[in-house]
Amino acid sequence: MTYPDDSQQTQHDEPANLPHEDLRALEQVKAAAAEIRAELGKVIIGQDEVVEQLLTAVFARGHVLLEGVPGLAKTLMVSTLAKCMRLDFSRIQFTPDLMPSDITGTEVIQEDKVSGAREFRFLQGPVFANIILADEINRTPPKTQAAMLEAMQEKQVTIGGKRYPLPAPFFVLATQNPIEQEGTYSLPEAQQDRFMFKVLVGYPKYDEEYRVAETTTAAATEEVAQVLSGEDLLHIQELVRRVPVPEQVIHYALRLVRATRVKEDGVPDFVPELLSWGAGPRAVQYLLLGGKARAVMEGRAAVTSADIRAIAAPVLRHRIITTFHADSHGIGPDDVVAKLLEGIPERHEGDTIAPELQPAFAS
Repeated sequence: MTYPDDSQQTQHDEPANLPHEDLRALEQVKAAAAEIRAELGKVIIGQDEVVEQLLTAVFARGHVLLEGVPGLAKTLMVSTLAKCMRLDFSRIQFTPDLMPSDITGTEVIQEDKVSGAREFRFLQGPVFANIILADEINRTPPKTQAAMLEAMQEKQVTIGGKRYPLPAPFFVLATQNPIEQEGTYSLPEAQQDRFMFKVLVGYPKYDEEYRVAETTTAAATEEVAQVLSGEDLLHIQELVRRVPVPEQVIHYALRLVRATRVKEDGVPDFVPELLSWGAGPRAVQYLLLGGKARAVMEGRAAVTSADIRAIAAPVLRHRIITTFHADSHGIGPDDVVAKLLEGIPERHEGDTIAPELQPAFAS
């Protein structure tokens, strides 16, 4: 059996395992994603790749760790995204003196004016919103970081032994400044693993920065239209989960992640030299979920290997640790991921394909 390049498949070539109503919904989501990009483009100039990765994470129900120097419109990007989706937005500025209760909320004693009885009442913190901007999360101590990460993972906070569910949908964008280390508390690798993507925000191009300077110093401001509601987003997130992944694409994602583990048999020769630690199983999960979200945003009914390659860097860059040798030669995680993408085959003769998917890959 031969394997055609799955990146060239059309929607008609893909296995139609979804119900007809879901197939119709794919076109609606594709149109909505394009409209959201257009609305963001009214306010955010450039940063197309960053916007695409943010949308992918939101549709896949994941969180994002955003790294970039100050002044690159990270806060504006997130708040504008919240407006496009008709979601509650909350910005938390993390500081060294911030306590867990400052973000989760606290219990206060309240007296009933009629009966005089006193009881505890929970006052919600800023984490009770749909989209959270955790600004400079590495500026706050580990105890407060842990409270934020618990809310991200469990979708709830625990105060006084009581659990309070967070609103759905719930999405966290955490930022950190890569050029400032004094007074910061770096997120441990195990905590970074809770983020679906680590997105790097770079400087704009010359023409983009010209437009930024021109538009932000003028009197006129652009109004952003609401495209989706919170309920619409929840339906999209459920649709993403239902999108099928061909087995050979799952095999490709597995091979890619397992190739980062230095003690695995058959890893590329350069891996033990450049990596001291590889990615865990959560990387495979996020590669597949991100691939599903990309497929949905493009109106496709299945995931391809091209989707996996497109999000490999943001999924893996914070889950692999480079060696001193790599660092001393200026080789970073993205360089290692690029080498893996070049060397790991998309298909292998030993890959199994489910019978119902074989027609899509037959010669």
